[in-house]
Order: sequence, then structure tokens, then C-alpha cells
Amino acid sequence: MNNNNFNKGIFLTILGSFWWGFFGVIYFKYISFIGHIEVVIHRSIWTTVTLFLSTIFFSKWKIFFILFKDVKKLLILFFTGILIFLNWAVWIYAVATDQIIDASYGYFIMPIISVFLGYFFFYEKISNKAKISISIVIVSLLYLLFIDFKSIPWIGLLVAILWSMYNLIRKKINVETDVGLFIESLLIFPFILFAFYIITKNNLNDFDISNPSLMFILILAGPMTVIPLFLYVRGVELSGLGPAGMIFYITPTLQFLLGYFMFNEQLNIEKLASFFLIWIAVFIYLKDLYENN
Repeated sequence: MNNNNFNKGIFLTILGSFWWGFFGVIYFKYISFIGHIEVVIHRSIWTTVTLFLSTIFFSKWKIFFILFKDVKKLLILFFTGILIFLNWAVWIYAVATDQIIDASYGYFIMPIISVFLGYFFFYEKISNKAKISISIVIVSLLYLLFIDFKSIPWIGLLVAILWSMYNLIRKKINVETDVGLFIESLLIFPFILFAFYIITKNNLNDFDISNPSLMFILILAGPMTVIPLFLYVRGVELSGLGPAGMIFYITPTLQFLLGYFMFNEQLNIEKLASFFLIWIAVFIYLKDLYENN
């Protein structure tokens, strides 16, 4: 692998991960006052528009139409479109309700959950170190279950399961990330527009021509979603899945730090102990990832 390309890939992956973990949290926290339902609607609408423009810019219509003629892949992309929408909805709800730390828990365990789901559903091989990581994740949850049930980060678990299932299924149909996301967005777009119509009809929307500055800020939800995606995906192409997988942990680390230090979210001793177990699991997982790349 060319060293210049590899270094560029590492830089782009770091930038994408940093964007998700820092700018993404700050931005969606800032607009959370309008309500998480309208936020996720606008994220879906403007992500679709942004991807439409990027498909034109990168001349990917040929790939788009080949995919659009494949009924089997369309059905799968419709399902994964629902999964990504639900993931966005849960994460935005977490940000709006001061549960960023719990959401970060989900992103810490997501790659480990992905390994488990790959083994469970598709009989993919699983290393001994990965088995240890999965076992520690289970122990961390059982610990909270018996010590402090209320501290279980249900938001984080839901984020991890939805995102892991999404990644697993998308990997099996082998489509370009951005074009696939564009089709996913298009397939659920009518439902999103209907939801936007309902909230507008009932005067529950903040997106209004009388407030152009807020309109502009909400439109940015599209680029805020797509730009880090392009950075990370391009970084993976240049540096490989292994290094990118390790760098990804910048995202939940920043989410955790922002939730605790900037937004003053509560972290009791029981939940902190659970996080320590998760960090041990992540360390073992990353060591395994490093040794196999």
C-alpha cells in the first residue's frame, strides 16, 4: 500500500470520526430545542437532498440505476433504510434528553456486537479474543442488571443493535455506501414527507419561512450527516478496514467526554464500573483487530 495514500486515509478517517464525535454532537444538541421528532425528519429530508446533489457531482447515476433495477437489493435497502432512520431517531432522542453518555456506550460496543451478530446470523468465524470481548460486554450488562437496573443504558444498547444490524446487512449486499444510503433515503422519503406534513398541519414545526436563519441551520443536517460519511468511507478505502475500525473509537470517546464534561450528564459509580468493563472489552477487541491486520 502506498504510504502517502495510507497516511491520507488515516487522516480522513480521523477527521470523519472526530466530526461524528464532536461536531455532530454539538450541532444536534444545538438544534434539539425544536424537538427530536422534527430534528430526525429534517435530518432525513436534507440528507436525501445532499446525497442527490453528491450523486450528480460524482456522476454516480449509472451505479444508482443498476441498483434501482435490482428488486431484491431494493427490498433489503428499504429494510436497512428503516434501520438507519431508527438509529438516527434513537441517537437524536438521546442527545435531546441528556443521554449522550448512554449513547456513547452503544458506539463503544457496536463493533463487538457486530462480530457477535455476524457469528449468530451468518456463522462468521469469531476469534478467541472476540469471544472474550463479547463475554465482558455481557458481564457489564449483567452487572448493571443485578446492581442497579435503572443504570442500564437502554438507549446505548438500542443504538448498538440497530447500527450493528444495519452494517451487517449492508455488508452482505455489497453496495457503495453513499449510493446505498441515497436509495435508502429515497425509499423512506415518502413516509418522511408525510410526517413533515402532519407536524406542519398541526403547527408543531419550527421550520418556517418566517425564520430563515433557523431554516438554514436545519438544512445543514444533511451536510452534517453526509460529509463525515464521505470522509470516513474514503479513509477506509485508502487505509483499510482494520486501522479505520480502530480509529472509529474516537467517536464514542468524544461523545462520552462531551456528555460528562460539557453537558454535565450524571455518571454514577455503578455505570462508571460498567464503562470500565466495556473499555477493557474494547482494548481486547482492538488488540485482536491489530494482530489480524
